[in-house]
Amino acid sequence: MRVLVIEDDRETAAFLHKSLKESGHAPETAGDGESGLAMARDGGFDVLIVDRMLPALDGLALVKTLRAEGDRTPVLFLSALGDVDDKVKGLRAGGDDYLTKPYAYTELLARIEALARRTTPEEQATRYVVGDLVLDRLAHRVTRGGESIPLQPREYRLLEYLMRHAGQVVTRTMLLENVWDYHFDPQTNVIDVHVSRLRSKIDKGFATPLLHTVRGAGYMIRDGNA
Repeated sequence: MRVLVIEDDRETAAFLHKSLKESGHAPETAGDGESGLAMARDGGFDVLIVDRMLPALDGLALVKTLRAEGDRTPVLFLSALGDVDDKVKGLRAGGDDYLTKPYAYTELLARIEALARRTTPEEQATRYVVGDLVLDRLAHRVTRGGESIPLQPREYRLLEYLMRHAGQVVTRTMLLENVWDYHFDPQTNVIDVHVSRLRSKIDKGFATPLLHTVRGAGYMIRDGNA
């Protein structure tokens, strides 16, 4: 994935460049808003990481300019300005996500990878199977061991996303963006509540649990016999 980092702090830019490269991506950097805008206009980037406060041209103006020109490249804003109003300004300027400094690199990485996936959606299967758990998207029906499991709409969407990524760790950020359509953390326990409800419905009464919590990382659904 080609990532353009527009960041005037040299130490931060160097850290992101090194970390993204080590994560298998192809980063490029710009140290001010004008050069960042010029590089973004050249195109070919999958995601832009843009600092809010930049010399020459600030991040909000940069993104507004790109959007006015029809550039839809996903943008993650980075900023020390963490108030709700600041986040709203960033999103309304055309940003797709907003991350407040200081941040964990693993979260930043998860967020930009999620943004990139949204621009290139994978063709979805019509049926997902994990062990004896089956989700039929055409019939909008979930069964386990042949027994029908009624789910609320959000529970169904959560299970569908987990089953689409069966055997993989799904982070809280991924769930917020793809199941709740949130592009920043609302600082609530909404995910924990829904995962708990879903777990009680698909695992309770069955010998083999399928929905697992991966401590410090997120959640995973997998066949316990695999």
